Amino acid sequence: MSNHSADYRNTLGIFPTGVTIITTLDKDGREAGFTASSFNSVSLDPQLVLWSLAKSSSLLSVFENTESYAVHFLAADQTDISNTFASPILDRFAEVDWALSDSKLPILANCAAHLECASRHVYEGGDHLIFVGEVIHHQCDQDKKALVYHRGEYSECKPLGE
Repeated sequence: MSNHSADYRNTLGIFPTGVTIITTLDKDGREAGFTASSFNSVSLDPQLVLWSLAKSSSLLSVFENTESYAVHFLAADQTDISNTFASPILDRFAEVDWALSDSKLPILANCAAHLECASRHVYEGGDHLIFVGEVIHHQCDQDKKALVYHRGEYSECKPLGE
């Protein structure tokens, strides 16, 4: 990474982002997932969200070819899960509490929220692909604080007045 790129990355780090994990099943029915901070809502009607994945990711073909995926908003106490899904280990699901949803997506337990999405569009985005999904189901635990990433560190999102 050039110095210019490092400066740009530091500039982007000023903006706090939520920490998510995106999960799906591959064509052979094996669980796949990774940690992502590149998540955003797109539209309320229809309910659309987007996220991106590096073209260099070993999971790129899995997500390019899936029909659905789940987006998990991690709770403030889930830094260990975030680190697991950001690591290069092969079986990221081995030590994590999860279950298949009715729509056959791997859903991680105890998250602040999750969205189950139908894959709608994939767009070129420089060194990443941008995925747009339509939310088909969502669930939220209003009592959980969200995990955020800011200036290269984990933090938690606190309600105003707290």
